[in-house]
This record gives sequence, C-alpha cells and structure tokens, in this order.
Amino acid sequence: MTQFELVGKGIKLVLKENVLAVISDEPLNTVSSAFHNGGGIKKTKAILNVEVTKSCSDQSLHDNPHAYIIEFSKKIGLNENFIGMVTAASIENFALVSKRNGNLAVSVIATAADNEGNTCNFAESAGEAIEVKHVEGTINIIVIIDGNPTESCLVSTVITATEAKVAALKELDIRSRFSGDQATGTVTDAVVVAETGRGAPIIYAGPASELGQLVGYCTRKAVKEAVMKANECMPCRSIFSRLKEMHLSVEKLALELSKVKSIGVDEKTIASILVRILRSDPLAASVILAAAKIAEDVEKGLVPPEFGQIDVLSKRFGEFFNKQTGVTASEYASVDLPPFLKDVLIGIVKTALSEAKTENLK
Repeated sequence: MTQFELVGKGIKLVLKENVLAVISDEPLNTVSSAFHNGGGIKKTKAILNVEVTKSCSDQSLHDNPHAYIIEFSKKIGLNENFIGMVTAASIENFALVSKRNGNLAVSVIATAADNEGNTCNFAESAGEAIEVKHVEGTINIIVIIDGNPTESCLVSTVITATEAKVAALKELDIRSRFSGDQATGTVTDAVVVAETGRGAPIIYAGPASELGQLVGYCTRKAVKEAVMKANECMPCRSIFSRLKEMHLSVEKLALELSKVKSIGVDEKTIASILVRILRSDPLAASVILAAAKIAEDVEKGLVPPEFGQIDVLSKRFGEFFNKQTGVTASEYASVDLPPFLKDVLIGIVKTALSEAKTENLK
C-alpha cells in the first residue's frame, strides 16, 4: 500500500492494487455523482476510485456494480459506508495536484482513459447525438477542500471543476469520437467534491472566487496530467492522429478527392500522396490543419463579416497556397469535404502530381 499526503489534517490518499482511496480521520461533507452512495450532501470518511480489472466482464459489472465496489473496498479494510466510483483507467496513472492560499487549500485527484490508455475512445461533446453500447473509459475527479464551503457552494464547486475539466480537454484538442467536435468529457465521467468544514463559511466557488481559482487550477492541471500519463492524446501527437480525431482520416480525404476527375488518379494513389506530403512537407501539413480548423468555424457559423462569400474566399485560399488548380465548379459538387480544406487539398494534390510529372519528363 502506498500513501500520499493531501491538504487537510488527517487526510491521505491510498493506492493499493486496483483501489485508489481518500481516507479521512474525520467525516467529510461531500456532494457527488459517484455510482455508489453518491448524490446529495453526505458525510463519509472514505472516497474510492476502483479500477475495473480485465477479469470482470462488462455484464457482471453492469448487473451489480455495487457488489464489485464493495468487494474491492475490503482490500483497504473498509467496513463502513463510503462513496465509490469505478473506472477503466489504470489508477496507477492518477494525477494529484494541490495548492494552498492562506488557510484555504485544495487537492484534486484525477484518473482518465480506459484500460488500453485511450481517453479519446469514448470522448464526447455534450448535446450531440450519442449511440454506444459498449463503454470503456472515463474521467473521474475527486476534489478535497480544506475549508468550509456551504452546501450550495459545494454544488458550485462541481460546476467549476467540470469547467476546468473541459478546459483541460480543450488544451489537448481532444475530440468527440462521435462527431469529431471538441470534447467536453467522456460518456461516464464522475466527480466527488469533499470538504473538511474547517474555518469560516465559504459562499462562492465560481471561477473568479478564491476557492474557485484553486479548484480550477488544480482540476485543470490534474485532468491534463492524467490524460497525458495514459500515453495518448499527447500535445505532440501526429497530424495523422489530429486529422483522424476530427473525422478527417487520410482514407476519407483520399476517397473524396478521387471524385475530382481532373486529378486523374485513383483513391489509393491520392492516399499515398497525402501520406507523403503530411510526413515530409511541414508547410503543406500546417496549411491543411489550418484549413480544417477554419472549416470548423464555418460549420459553426463563426464567420467574420469581413470574410465575404465563403465559397469565393475558399477558392482564393486554396489558390494562395498552390498553383492554379484548373478544377471546374461542377467537379466540386460531389466532394463531401468542408470549404477551405477542400480547395487546399485539391490544389496540393494536383500540384504534387504536376511536379511529379515534370520530374519524370526530365
């Protein structure tokens, strides 16, 4: 068993096998979305985050998750009520961030990803259509406050912690697997906020408040670290990964570009050209990624009035970075790619083919 110190006297973080637990000598006031004993304002001396082992089937966990949590709580000697969460993430990759400001202090513990190290597998953007049967992967957050927030302030802390989680995912440009939009979480996230009750009452926990700034800082940093510890969705991941996460894989791009008859080569050849360009031409790769991001803004209606007609500007954008494409408007009709990206890709591929032909004639 390994122990880590948290803010607040008599509170520790314990790691034993597949159980990560906050243990307190005195009862903590909590509010949570935890599966076991979560919801409402409750007092507890223990908060558990239990990793789902590979020996546990999805069906057995679905049928009786409480039994699973209770079974593994015995590993750390718990025989009383506790709050429990489950996660597919490797809890050894947890992140712990603490910060103090005078008499007020916060610790945040976060775990992220599934047991294969994939946060992106079930990332989603709240409000989109989601269809999923098999679920692995979650972001679990435990916030410990050495202070005395009111009950409404505890609830406000949940909001601030959630906003900070979203900010961390945005920093890493994590995308929804369902739409390719920027993710706001995964399909099974959970959060527990606990406080010691020490000191004067605290009323506010919004992002601009003293407590909110501590919670926001610690949560944002902890979630980002937890995702990165899973060894995927790293800031420096390849452009192939970035485009695929946006639902713009090389295969999809090649398929759509092959509809442009004047390009004159098949889907497989176009894919080969794109792979070579993305790997060996940083300028072209950066333009493609920039075009994809502008296309997102267009789709969301975030178009400055100075842009004028998007179709016209998109065409000029492509020509600015490439030689004249010579592609007629009728050839664009069947190409299911967003503006800006479509024109840039057509220009880049046609220029690459033209240069290759010229080289072969020498």
